[in-house]
Amino acid sequence: MSLPVVTSGDNEVYEDPLDLMDEIDELKKEKDASILAHFYVDGEIQDIADYSGDSLKLARDATRVKTSTIVFAGVHFMGESAKIMNPEKRVLIPDMLAGCSLADSCPADQLAAFQEQLRSDGRDFETVAYINTTAAVKSLCDWIVTSGNAQEIIGRVPAGKEILFVPDQHLGRYLMEVTGRKMILWPGSCMVHEVFSIQDLIRAKRNNAGSKVIAHPECPQNILELTDFIGGTEKMRQHVMAVKEPTTFLVATESAMIHAFEKSAPQHKFVPIAGIMTSTGETCACNRCPHMARNTLQKVRDCLKNESPEVEWKDYFQQARAVLDKSLLK
Repeated sequence: MSLPVVTSGDNEVYEDPLDLMDEIDELKKEKDASILAHFYVDGEIQDIADYSGDSLKLARDATRVKTSTIVFAGVHFMGESAKIMNPEKRVLIPDMLAGCSLADSCPADQLAAFQEQLRSDGRDFETVAYINTTAAVKSLCDWIVTSGNAQEIIGRVPAGKEILFVPDQHLGRYLMEVTGRKMILWPGSCMVHEVFSIQDLIRAKRNNAGSKVIAHPECPQNILELTDFIGGTEKMRQHVMAVKEPTTFLVATESAMIHAFEKSAPQHKFVPIAGIMTSTGETCACNRCPHMARNTLQKVRDCLKNESPEVEWKDYFQQARAVLDKSLLK
């Protein structure tokens, strides 16, 4: 079992993970709480969670939670979505600083200004937002998609309407290819999926004869062109489970996802593809999201114990809820 990760700005003192897990189990009973964990947080947090999965599954799971408190181990926009779907429940997140580069790339005021500009130009469009956005952005949109339901939702947009897709340009470009719908793309991207090194991917293929590449559609096109299977986190998990012959998979997504792969399909070998730092050109393990890595067992324990930090209800959550309801639950 791995030691707790020390993230930037944190000075966590080592505590035995098994002791922390026992303490968390007791606190869950005491506080009437359930833990939701995204596939991108550390495996030991996924193991103590009541629900784990991708964004689509967890958004749906959040509506089924019976306890009065939800602890969402993920990033801030996920905690917001859980609160939006459960306004009567207390929603806690282990670290309020666990943000998202994609969400940050599309501020609500800039989106509203761009939408107004398009309307002034006579453009008739609907706005489709990837779930990796703030609640304020969601409240400005017509549809919310995850990598798991994006193709189906795009099919719901009337053929006579243009589509403004925010914020991920790589996912938007991929969806244009698979759906045949032209889109106006917001120039955002995920800091994790943007950095995969094409050279290291080619080298890994060369060093692992017979290996298959699986990649998230948030990756740039040059990575996807060398990929054997493209899909969101849950679709990738289902794919490797369906392959019975032991296989080496080269993985182009957040490296913590390998924990879920290994649990679901232990017959395979999973190799994370390295990233590359654009500032220096050095290869690194930057396929680990620094925001997701802010979630640790200690912070899960502390937020349960202190009942903080808490996601507070905002007025615009109500409009965001209507969009999330029709997009993810119907």
